[in-house]
Amino acid sequence: MSCKLTQLFVPCYADGELDLGRTIEMEMHLKHCPDCAQKLASQQELRSALRQSSLSYAAPAVLRDRIHSSIRASSRIEVQERETKWPSVHIWKWAGAVAVLALFSLSGWQLTARLRTPSSDQRISAEVFSSHARSLEANHLIDVVSSDQHTVKPWFDTKLDFSPPVENLASEGFPLVGGRLDYLEGREVAALIYQRREHFINVFVWPSPTGSKSTEAIESREGYNIMRWSRGGFQCWAVSDIGASDLAQFARLLVNYNSSESK
Repeated sequence: MSCKLTQLFVPCYADGELDLGRTIEMEMHLKHCPDCAQKLASQQELRSALRQSSLSYAAPAVLRDRIHSSIRASSRIEVQERETKWPSVHIWKWAGAVAVLALFSLSGWQLTARLRTPSSDQRISAEVFSSHARSLEANHLIDVVSSDQHTVKPWFDTKLDFSPPVENLASEGFPLVGGRLDYLEGREVAALIYQRREHFINVFVWPSPTGSKSTEAIESREGYNIMRWSRGGFQCWAVSDIGASDLAQFARLLVNYNSSESK
């Protein structure tokens, strides 16, 4: 996200009016741009000053009570008029309620399936895809450029509250090229960047209570393949435009990687 666009959205961000994707973009940009962060701080100071200054004016309690009384009186008149003009309206309301209950009883399982909220995996998959796309479009793919895991791993250790596993699979055709900080599931995560010929692979890593090894294909989105696996107390997600078979091979290599090989 550019500075011009970020500063345009500062008031909406301060009021909590942005959607999740735009909020994440704002937070990532503000973290690395002092000018935009100062713009947000100035906005927040101005809001605070306006609330505390003499410009803030509270309406008298008498006026508030008068408005509430007027609203209640108006509502009572409207209800009385409707009941006078349509004496059978309550009968139709009860009939409609019975019909709705019958409809829910006959097709409840269909309605439940349609109204089901996205699962945790679906939500994370969407965030992973968005983060990968942003890293390519915004030219912010790598914060630390190195093919040496002994350089990339210490870099993460100084910036995160966990120590992600970092391996170089150059001998297998998947060289490590660096890493960066990213934001998923409401927290900072490690993003490891690998390469397969001319294609980049984003691998997002953060702690998970699931310690068992597992590999699972998730989905394809707009030409990108996404996979998830668990390994040694970490949850890992990979996304790239390489073929599904190549990405599956890459995931298996990381899942079964022997940590002694990196020493």
